[in-house]
Amino acid sequence: MSTQEFNSLVINSAEGLRPFAITLTKDHEVAKDLCQETLCKAFTYRDKYEPGTNIKAWLFTIMRNIFINEYRRNNRKQAVMETVKSSVTPYALSSEVSVRIKEINAAIHYLPSIFKKACLLYLDGYKYHEIALALNEPLGTIKSRIHFAKKMLQKQIDR
Repeated sequence: MSTQEFNSLVINSAEGLRPFAITLTKDHEVAKDLCQETLCKAFTYRDKYEPGTNIKAWLFTIMRNIFINEYRRNNRKQAVMETVKSSVTPYALSSEVSVRIKEINAAIHYLPSIFKKACLLYLDGYKYHEIALALNEPLGTIKSRIHFAKKMLQKQIDR
């Protein structure tokens, strides 16, 4: 299947995604984002689609998986925030955290540039494969750079 055929197949099936996204999210704006993310992933992973299979089912599966992953990610964030809120007083949280953030930012500033770029993208929430594409580097290289950047930061901050 050519890229053009795949693209037209996805675009023709995209209209059915919006009602499903609204059903999942209960919010029109979030549903738009979910549809856009679904189409982005579909185009990114077009080589995973098997021609002749149901394209709508494939797209719905991608959308459902994105929604579930985001839901789980939000639950983990809330659990961490609840733990932090319950264990630290507001005054201590603001002063200790602000000092710690300044310390971390200073440590990141002194990282070698080869590690800094990958580390900053990672901290901004990008996934390894997205960073690899952005920096035009192999995935393994990005993973090792981020690993070594974490180790360097840990050493600098522990001092």
